[in-house]
Amino acid sequence: MPAIREVSLFFIPVEKVCQRQVITCSPELGLIDMARLMKTYNISSIVVIENEVLAGIVSLRDLRNLIADSVNNILTMSVRDIMKTDLITIRSSELLFKAVFLMAKHTIHHLVVVDQNSDLYGIMTDTDLLRIQTCSPLYLIQEIESAATIDQLHMIGKKMTGMLLCAVSTNTDAPSLVQLITHFNDAFTQRLIYILDIQHDIRLPAGAAYLAMGSEGRCEQTLRTDQDSAIVYSDNLSPGKLTMIRRFAERIVTTLESVGIPLCSGNMMANNPDWCHSISEWKHLTTGWITSPSPENTVFFGVFQDMRVLHGEITFEEELRTHIIECVRLNSVFFAGMASNIVRFKPPLGMFGRLLVEKSGAECGKIDLKKGGVFTLTRGIGLIALEAGIMGGTTWDKLSRLHHLNMVSDHDLEMLNESFTFLIQLRLEKQLITVSNGSEPGNFVDPQTLTYKERDQLRSAFKGVNTLIAILNSRYQLDMIAHR
Repeated sequence: MPAIREVSLFFIPVEKVCQRQVITCSPELGLIDMARLMKTYNISSIVVIENEVLAGIVSLRDLRNLIADSVNNILTMSVRDIMKTDLITIRSSELLFKAVFLMAKHTIHHLVVVDQNSDLYGIMTDTDLLRIQTCSPLYLIQEIESAATIDQLHMIGKKMTGMLLCAVSTNTDAPSLVQLITHFNDAFTQRLIYILDIQHDIRLPAGAAYLAMGSEGRCEQTLRTDQDSAIVYSDNLSPGKLTMIRRFAERIVTTLESVGIPLCSGNMMANNPDWCHSISEWKHLTTGWITSPSPENTVFFGVFQDMRVLHGEITFEEELRTHIIECVRLNSVFFAGMASNIVRFKPPLGMFGRLLVEKSGAECGKIDLKKGGVFTLTRGIGLIALEAGIMGGTTWDKLSRLHHLNMVSDHDLEMLNESFTFLIQLRLEKQLITVSNGSEPGNFVDPQTLTYKERDQLRSAFKGVNTLIAILNSRYQLDMIAHR
């Protein structure tokens, strides 16, 4: 199975592949001496260190451009004059596929590898990547980056299922799989936005941002789920720019649908005026959701809470998060209202660990993994994280940070991590099988199709959901509220 082996290589840490011996120089070194150093070691780039700190990088391409533009000055110039200071780095512990994405995204051939303290660890080149493989499905990212039409993007999107099937076959962990899907989905949408701009004169003006929400906002999508999006813009935009925003919102939603990304059944999308507001309007809306946590408002807030900027003015993301964190801090009743809605979604687990299935309808005999567990875990953990002033990141990230703050015990961390990971992994695997059979992916699974071990793991995962429900009941005193 060569394809599977090729994919599995990209789920190993960068530290296993990068070059550890890095040739460095001072920014004061003359360019002629630098070129001699590069020739001596037969290298295509040199890392610049100043006062024992990373300062920049110079590549052969930089030298080529310099010679073409400034031949008369080269004898008097130093490394400082031409080094690139906006370094693109990657941590040694990151997975190899992230290096592929970074190189493709920034059109570079070298990545400086750093350790957990941001100190120089090694260097990676595109030659290193080519040396270990040349035809991995992960190179779909390069196809995305070079797609010139929406039709081409549509065809590329259809290839993702095959790539993910190979990745699942390598027993890659669930966090890495959803991170990979997030990279693809982000690159896919951003390229589509680029094509709309260049070819169709449809663009988001300066002072506006396109937001991803829900599972896409958390970077936790399995396969391409419904669109959850919004737009935020500055308060003082001109009527002309507001018209541009409306045109962009309408076109991005319909175009995403045309390439296979379904519309949101709840109409929580950028082209809905209810999800397209100025920054002040968004602050007013979120304040209302927080101060009056009705069932409808908790649904709206739950989706919006995980927003992140996918395109446009990135500062809006932090501004909205800061506002929300401050607002919930001043409205303690909000947490009980949100928690009350979350704990209504109980796992389908009966007496003696019996799995409870749907009794009627199209999904009769099956279990809804999202409604029965994923929803409660993502929203419940997200709520506790919000109380701690944490927004952004995956559910795994939030759990880790809560544990670091001693808000989640060692035992609960392990149980909740295992529960969430298994449910995400199982949902993704079943969705891939469904899609490969020509059907639409969903959230239901037939327990009769699971192995004995999988059914046992599913029971354990649902017990973890019950543990979180107990934590929410205790933390926000929901039993006392119910008896008032």
